Amino acid sequence: MARDTRQRILVASLLLFNENGVLRTSINDIADEIDISPGNLHYHFRRKSDIVEGLLAEFQADARTVLQPPESEGLSLDDFWLFLHLLLEFTAAYRFMLRDTEALASDFPKVGRVMRHFARGLHAVFQLYLIGMAEQGVLQLDNDAAAGIGRNLAVIALLSERFDELIGDRHDAEETSLQVARSILLAIRPFATAQAASELEKLATHYAE
Repeated sequence: MARDTRQRILVASLLLFNENGVLRTSINDIADEIDISPGNLHYHFRRKSDIVEGLLAEFQADARTVLQPPESEGLSLDDFWLFLHLLLEFTAAYRFMLRDTEALASDFPKVGRVMRHFARGLHAVFQLYLIGMAEQGVLQLDNDAAAGIGRNLAVIALLSERFDELIGDRHDAEETSLQVARSILLAIRPFATAQAASELEKLATHYAE
């Protein structure tokens, strides 16, 4: 029962953090969300920082699954699309981590370290997918170009929502994911072979709002 309550607290905290942000979510808000007393919550997590630490552990475990390097042989556009789908599910699930990174890192330094590690890993995995697709004749680019384009794709995946907020164009989590997917697919389209470009256009249309 104790473990079940602890997990319920983490799930409720994640939902509230994603909706309202960490700084605007109180311990009492979390307790109310799952109908337990603040004292019961404090039994499992003494401070809000302990909840953030718990969610960071979940984030890191899920990130290891998402950032698995692609298979070295026979890499296709479908493989990249599957990776992109998993990545967008992951970033939507931990939306608060991407939206409030600097503010969180100021109060919870481990957040900054975890996000730096994730950003570097994401850049590397994007680069591996691009190189793999180039080797299979899906894309036309060299390794140097793959490094630069991979960085651009990581920036799109991690910072699109913050850019939209900066220009006053806010979206909900689903709309953000659709926009990120479309932007990433269109970003690699100029480097695709004729057949792959047609497939990319179809995929990008699928993600149009």
